[in-house]
Amino acid sequence: MDLYLKLFEVLFPVFFVIGIGFFLGKKNPKINTKFITDFAAYIGTPGVIFYTITTTGITLDIFTQYFVYALIAVFGFAILGLFFLFLLKKDLSSELPPLILPNTGNMGIPICLFAYGTEGLGVASAIASVIILFHFTIGVFLARKKFSFNVVIKNVPTYAILLSVLFLYFNWKVPVFIENTTFLLTYATIFLVLMSLGVALTRLKVKSWNSAIVLGIVRIVGGPAIAFVLIKLLNLSGFAAGVLLIQSAMPSAILTYLVGSIYSPKKVVDSVASVIVTSTLMSFITIPIIVFIALKYFI
Repeated sequence: MDLYLKLFEVLFPVFFVIGIGFFLGKKNPKINTKFITDFAAYIGTPGVIFYTITTTGITLDIFTQYFVYALIAVFGFAILGLFFLFLLKKDLSSELPPLILPNTGNMGIPICLFAYGTEGLGVASAIASVIILFHFTIGVFLARKKFSFNVVIKNVPTYAILLSVLFLYFNWKVPVFIENTTFLLTYATIFLVLMSLGVALTRLKVKSWNSAIVLGIVRIVGGPAIAFVLIKLLNLSGFAAGVLLIQSAMPSAILTYLVGSIYSPKKVVDSVASVIVTSTLMSFITIPIIVFIALKYFI
């Protein structure tokens, strides 16, 4: 009974805030969330990265290990994604991002926080750092089929990751005023991006249900399956393994749609949006199962 209560405590706040965004999006279809996107990109996400990596007790060794594990997991996502995109005769480049870049930031970080506390938050951020870097490197490259260093240079979260690693490497103590500031930014960002996810679900449309459902299943079932294999092969255990499992089970990231809408043809963008919607809706069923497994076997 305690485990089910814990599961409710972990998931209710996340789904409730997403529900607030969905309600507001339905009530006012013209609600402008651009300020949330800008805030998250330039201020909020860098603050979250810095706070969660430098103040949660995570060591450089753990950060490095789970950063690498996340890289391996994304490679596994890519192999699985390419296989199904080939079978469905989809664009192997532009339609791959939603299959390899899960929503580890908007949904994964708060769920891991509520499931495992600040320690889980630190490991979750190490994994999310990989996804954030890939959004503005591989994600852009796949969407536009052309790489640009300008995108990387202008990506503020990248600098937050580098700065955080420096603090870990030299074991610097974060000044209290910076810790307090990034603390506020972290929880404000978590709330705002979850709410914007709910709003986005009222706007993104599914153009082709058949392929969207297949690819959505690939993302939310294939992700944790690959994580399970990785956990077994590397003999991982404890809460950090649970965080890896939860993060791998997240649906497609909304950011893949935003990047695609800038660089990809409309047909591809519609397909990306369809995968995001279906994987997110299905994740409301699969995430409770995955979190239950994580809390039961990885503590």
